[in-house]
Amino acid sequence: MILRRITDSITHTVEDAIDGVSSALFDPVIRVGVTGLSRAGKTLFITSLVANLLERSRMPQLKSAAEGRILAAYLQPHPDHKMPRFAFEDHMAALTAVDPVWPESTRSISTVRVSLKVQPTGLLNGITGPSQIHIDIVDYPGEWLLDLPLMSQSYAEWSAATLDKAMTPGLAEHSSGFRDLLGQTDPAAPLNEMNANRLADAFKGYLAASREAGFSSMAPGRFLMPGDLEGSPALTFSPLPKAGKSGGGSLWRTFEKRFDSYKRVVIEPFFRNHFARFDRQVVLVDTLGAIHDGPRAVEDLRTALAEILTCFRPGRNSWLAPILGKRIDRILFAATKCDHLHHTQHARLAAITEALVRDARDRARFRGAKTEAMAIASIRATVEQSVERNGETIKVVRGRLQDTGKSAALFPGNLPENPSDILNPARMREGDWSDAAYSVTKFAPPILDLTPGEAPPHIRLDRAAEFLIGDRLT
Repeated sequence: MILRRITDSITHTVEDAIDGVSSALFDPVIRVGVTGLSRAGKTLFITSLVANLLERSRMPQLKSAAEGRILAAYLQPHPDHKMPRFAFEDHMAALTAVDPVWPESTRSISTVRVSLKVQPTGLLNGITGPSQIHIDIVDYPGEWLLDLPLMSQSYAEWSAATLDKAMTPGLAEHSSGFRDLLGQTDPAAPLNEMNANRLADAFKGYLAASREAGFSSMAPGRFLMPGDLEGSPALTFSPLPKAGKSGGGSLWRTFEKRFDSYKRVVIEPFFRNHFARFDRQVVLVDTLGAIHDGPRAVEDLRTALAEILTCFRPGRNSWLAPILGKRIDRILFAATKCDHLHHTQHARLAAITEALVRDARDRARFRGAKTEAMAIASIRATVEQSVERNGETIKVVRGRLQDTGKSAALFPGNLPENPSDILNPARMREGDWSDAAYSVTKFAPPILDLTPGEAPPHIRLDRAAEFLIGDRLT
């Protein structure tokens, strides 16, 4: 029986490798991972990208579309029977309703396949005929990536680092209830399941409150998005201060085992089955939201992005990638919601975002991956206007307010030309911006009146698509 399982495993591995090579040579698939921390707009990005690949009238910066070489595009049947399908039709219905609403946020992993029939360029044009290229877009919560660094940590190391972080300015107020309960707890005492549940719930409450306040690097990520693991022992633990001597049935030993189980049951399958298979990666960043929440939120976002991006395996792929293991060879860092600013500030938003991910970007480039940072709006919810006030011309954006649905023209504040004016106060974890204020308004979706052949309006989504897949459409 054991020998049969081993031979079956080897057979499946060889079959997967052969399928991968065949796909790479004859029916290529580009697997694009899309992630970002909460509020970054992953669902909206994928919905608009798919819609604009199907109807390409708003995609002039996607060269193959501008040259008329994309002859057809369509949604393929679900490519992975083990993974939920991205609900593209439902999200488009929400956006194009008489009273449109934003799609629901990402809560778990899902995928959608867009197939393009492309006329090749150069010598192959007219010889081979049109080729078919599949683009698998995988949507997954960025919070799950925050778990990957846990793989190299012991429970004692994670507990010490997490408890130290809970005492930092900005987070201490949200962790006070959990820390009070922890002060009444003896880690070496025998396990009491009721007390263990109270600790785990208090810890989850601290994570949720911190996330709501704009802090990004709150792990474990599945504590905030448990899915079908809700209430399982693998999600019922918390950090503890180091116990002196603790037996096998102590609270410390129990939580240590559950931490190891979390890594084995939750983190490892995600990395093995999904993350390690990406060709290209999109990292969506709500830079404006973090700036609005203050310097500490910006620094926390920078830290979270650094932790996330250390998990990527950047580098150049080859046709042997299906056998040797894929590496992400292009990473796009996209600051979303740039339609909340006048276009004259978009370059500043992109520069701040690039500065936030500079360390990881440099490491990826050193290892052969291409990276780019840009400011985008997956769906443009505003229009630009100039308003005269006290003899001064102010550049504003106008859109429908989320709360009331009424139209309003707003000036969110000017971003600094030098990103260090944002990053330096953030690294110092100052409580507020010293001489500036930045506000972010929640806009409702635009009322779309799309004609046949049109997709939703956007800002630079075509440039993003060209960077991500343009080289494979030649």
